[in-house]
Amino acid sequence: MDIEELRSRVQAELPRLRSDLEDLVRIESVSADPARAAEVQRSAEAVAALFRGEGFEDTAIVSAREDGGAPAVIARKPAPEGRPTVLLYAHHDVQPENDHAEWTSPPFEPTERDGRLFARGSADDKAGIVAHLAAVRALGDDLGVGVTVFVEGEEEVGSDTLPDLLREHADTLRADVIVIADSGNWDIGVPALTTSLRGLVRVDVTVRTLTHAVHSGMWGGLVPDALMALVRLLASLHDDAGDVAVAGLHSGPAADVEYPADRLRAESGANPGVELIGTGSAVERLWTRPALTVTGVDAPRVDGASNTLTPVARAKISLRVAPGDTTANALACLRRHLETHVPWGAELAVDLVDTGEATRIDATGPAYDAARRAFTEAWDGTAPVDMGVGGSIPFIAEFLESFPEASVLVTGVEDPDTRAHGIDEGLHLAEFERVCLAETRLLDLLAGG
Repeated sequence: MDIEELRSRVQAELPRLRSDLEDLVRIESVSADPARAAEVQRSAEAVAALFRGEGFEDTAIVSAREDGGAPAVIARKPAPEGRPTVLLYAHHDVQPENDHAEWTSPPFEPTERDGRLFARGSADDKAGIVAHLAAVRALGDDLGVGVTVFVEGEEEVGSDTLPDLLREHADTLRADVIVIADSGNWDIGVPALTTSLRGLVRVDVTVRTLTHAVHSGMWGGLVPDALMALVRLLASLHDDAGDVAVAGLHSGPAADVEYPADRLRAESGANPGVELIGTGSAVERLWTRPALTVTGVDAPRVDGASNTLTPVARAKISLRVAPGDTTANALACLRRHLETHVPWGAELAVDLVDTGEATRIDATGPAYDAARRAFTEAWDGTAPVDMGVGGSIPFIAEFLESFPEASVLVTGVEDPDTRAHGIDEGLHLAEFERVCLAETRLLDLLAGG
């Protein structure tokens, strides 16, 4: 079908799509908050109703276990004879909104300002749901592929029961192409296909030097306190350039993409005088090399601290694992480093919190050719960037493992200023229209073989 015909169809649907998105955003589907479990259920029911209204007669709300697992939605339209089936993934749960006073407008009341729609979930990931809906509506009776919609309800809390769902509903979810709408684009006006994501290893590190606190004047200078030992241990994790100093971790090359320093600073929020750490290109440091962050420390508070040697101190370490590495190797390397570098014979405990595998996608083949053409046409001749993501979306590895024969395309609605998970999350409405058009064109091209 002609791209301009599809553009006209998408534009005709935009007012209703915008209304549907706003209705979804008003549902406070915060999966991390047990008090709002009913809202997560209501969100699933709203999503199911939307696709049921488009003729998806085989629509169900499912969970992996009776005693746990947030509700997910599965909706199906069978493929015409000889045509492929496409699985469209998104998630309907959202992150906590935190302090309402910090938001410019109420977090669950969608508000447009300067071409963006602000609200929790406006981009991550209720816009992903509506992008799938847009493609189905725009094609209407011309939908020439089978479509299975899978909208998860616990992505923001780690997708703990997703492997069970994929196993239990494998026959229903099996597809030739999987489109995962939970990533983003390189910039406003520049689309992207996400082809790699870093993995994650999180550990709690505990250092003990004393059986109990003692007077710092009586024993300071002889017995090391735990906080001193912990600080030295944490400092050993990076070299002077800021590269991760843990031996045995994998690094790899990244796509040849320019990331200007001024844009990087603006998007990261780095203070003007702060030096950027690490070596190699910016995108290598962000996408294909390990990164290590201390995300929390347990130690006595400054206010009210006594003159004593601290007997025990704790830190949480978040290690981002480069594509091509495994969490098993990364955890082993990190443990070995900590055990080797803990100073002064301090007692050390390393407790695993959680892991998520890194992902590297083979972005070749007919489905990717179709996606690149669809994106280029939707963005008026601008070809998509093959983009890495420094963060982790572990469930993508679950799809790759569960459906190894499928082509997995990772797309999304976000842009560098979306602020997903943060205050004033917002959806760029003009980019959202292009996303809807690109997915519509992709399904149209897949229908043609």
